[in-house]
Amino acid sequence: MIDPRPIVLEGQGVRLEPLTAAHHDALEAAAADGKLWELWFTTVPEPGKMRAYIDTALAGQDARTMLPWAVRDLASGAIVGSTRYHDVILAADRVEIGYTWYAKRVQRSHVNTACKLLLLAHAFDKLGCKVVGLRTDNFNFTSQRAIEALGAKKDGVIRHHWPRRDGTIRDTVMYSIIASEWPDVRRHLETRLKKHA
Repeated sequence: MIDPRPIVLEGQGVRLEPLTAAHHDALEAAAADGKLWELWFTTVPEPGKMRAYIDTALAGQDARTMLPWAVRDLASGAIVGSTRYHDVILAADRVEIGYTWYAKRVQRSHVNTACKLLLLAHAFDKLGCKVVGLRTDNFNFTSQRAIEALGAKKDGVIRHHWPRRDGTIRDTVMYSIIASEWPDVRRHLETRLKKHA
């Protein structure tokens, strides 16, 4: 059975730091870069709600259903976003990667690929996960393209699945990578990062 615990993950120009309350101000600044909370299909907290966002993530960590990180860009030294394992199912050796968002200035850079490589490597190589899931809003087409570009396979769509912040209910597009696919996915991500270098 997997046993995910807070850990620093670093490589390819990024460091994933276990999320703490001390990241509050830096995360607020990162979210303000691009006013990410205005994207109605994302979970980026609006101004004044970052504390509750962090508290919820840490409560999930205490319950062993989440493992959240702050994302630091090593070139600038700045916190540029957040990501986490969520919907952790210990008995099924499964985690999902999500709640991922980045400051506008690092979107379409190496940051997302580097973070996913670190998270997937930790899940498969260290924790022994059998599957890693990813999900997104059916209207978050940018996220869907990014997930598919990782090499994840589309499992399907769960209709009328989850409430958005504005009270509407989204359809959720589900993806996964299974352990036997991980070596090829790793090779693909490493190749993408070489092109960014």
